[in-house]
Parts: sequence; C-alpha cells; structure tokens
Amino acid sequence: MIISHLVILINSIFVFSVEGQNVNGANSKLHSLRRRIDKLKSSTLNSSLGGAQQPFPEWLSAFTGLEEWPGLEPPYIPLDFIDFEKVPKDIEAHSMGVCPPDRYSCSFDCYKCVAHDDVFSCPKLSQTFDDGPSPATPKLLNHLKHKTTFFTLGMNVVRFPDIYQKIQENGHLLASHTWSHPFLPSLSNEQIVAQIEWSIWAMNATGHHIPKWFRPPYGGIDNRVRSIARQFGLQSVLWDYDTFDWQLMSNQRTEQQIYDDVARWIQESEPPSGLILEHDGHIKTVNAAIEIIEKQLGSDQLTVAECVGGIDYIKEYVEEL
Repeated sequence: MIISHLVILINSIFVFSVEGQNVNGANSKLHSLRRRIDKLKSSTLNSSLGGAQQPFPEWLSAFTGLEEWPGLEPPYIPLDFIDFEKVPKDIEAHSMGVCPPDRYSCSFDCYKCVAHDDVFSCPKLSQTFDDGPSPATPKLLNHLKHKTTFFTLGMNVVRFPDIYQKIQENGHLLASHTWSHPFLPSLSNEQIVAQIEWSIWAMNATGHHIPKWFRPPYGGIDNRVRSIARQFGLQSVLWDYDTFDWQLMSNQRTEQQIYDDVARWIQESEPPSGLILEHDGHIKTVNAAIEIIEKQLGSDQLTVAECVGGIDYIKEYVEEL
C-alpha cells in the first residue's frame, strides 16, 4: 500500500509538470519519492511477488539461467536480434518532467510528438485499459459486450495469470505495458530492453503469444525508446484522450469530471473518434469505465488492432497438452 500511494503522488507531480508549471520543483520532489520507493523494493515487492501464481517456465530458465520471476527491476538478458548500433546515440536519457530543449527526440510525454508508426487515434471512440490484470479486472470483463485492448504489466500477468487468461478467453486484445511501469526515457538502453523482454516473456508464458502492441508508461517515449521497441516488432500505442482516472484514488478527481470529459470528447467529432486512456488496476477506475460503457459510449468500439487494420499478435502458439 505504501508503494501504491507513492506512485499516485508521482503521477500527480508528473501531470503538474507536463502542463508547463514548476517543472524543476516537481522533478526534485519526484526524485525524492523515487528514492523512497527504491528503499521499499526489496522488503515489500519481493514478498508480494514471492507467491507468483504463474510458474517460471523451463524454456525461460534454460535461456536466462534464472529460476523465478524478477522484482521491480528485471535483469537485462542480451538478445541477438537487438542491435544497439541502431539506437540513436544523440538522444540522452531524461527524467520524468525534465524535457529536452526541443522536439528533435520526438518525445510524446514532453511535446505530444508522434512518429509515423505510432498508433494514437481510432476511427471510433474506443476505451483502452492499462496496468492490469488486477483483481478488479473481472468486474470489467463482466460488463464488456465488445472487444477491447488491455495493456498489461508483466509483473501483474504472472501474479494474476487466471485473470489474464480470462481476458484472453473473452477474445480481448492483450498488449504490453512493460514489466513494472517505469518511465522508459530515464532508463539505459539495456534497462529498456529488460522491461520489454520480461513483459513479453510473461505474456508468452501465460497466454502463449507474442504481443504486437506496446504502450509506454506515462506516455514516456522518444525515438530512442521507439527504436528499441521496433526491434522487438512492437508498435507503440498512445492516445487522444486521458481520463486521469487514477486520480480517483487520491480524490484529486471525481467520477463526474471524467464523465463530463467523455461527453465533451463525444461531441468533438462526428462520428466520435479517438483512443481513450483508462485503467483496470483499481475498482474505482473499473467502476468509472463501466459507467462510461453503459451510459455514454456503448459497445460500438474497436480494439487497437482493429483501429488500424493490424494483426492482434506477432505470433500465437498452440499450447501442448
């Protein structure tokens, strides 16, 4: 619970900073909070992941030499198809809320810059869900009459494999949201690879598929991060509209404010179009999502793959009995 509350505070500071206000002060507070989280990792996260339900597969143990799923900071395992020479060397890492001086790096989190292959919109106004699977996800599944997209965290995939598989059984699109939700532009190339590879391995071990679609946490992506994601065959997915529904947990935002935003987005185009960012990591955000489905958007929505006429997965495997 302590880690969860600190993450909410980090999100609050990030939103404040990207609106162009008090960036330096926000960054100072951000680093302080991150240090507090680092101190809690070994004592809190390891115990929470110690009882991971998804077994660590033999094929992954043989490849990595490890015997269990990692904690918040997954180890970097070299891959022969990742070529760091293809990664831009003139784009420096930057912390959350500390932006490059110009748009050269095509940073979405700083400048809302999108690349030619980024997916950021949809011909039908459609919800997408980040940070699951979680114990709140099944309630959302029970109210979905259409297919939607779930951007999953690898560490949650292995903690709640039954929920992940239920999403899959219901025909929804599963995509990557990294292993443990870091701000990718602040990481080294090797750390970015680790976040992506462990996310993919978690999805493969649990759902027997290789994801095609990838959403960077906090919208933190630039051309350095993109170049690494592309080498995995991933295509980055961003959004038109952000509900900021995570602020419901800290009472910074009300459900009615979210519903009012959605009502405005519906009126912005005819027919309504775009991708909406939401979360299925908490019962409050799930309840808000259900309200939006039942009273505002209905079921005439698309998955991210359907939005752009793409494939669901790079590869799907038939599970051996």
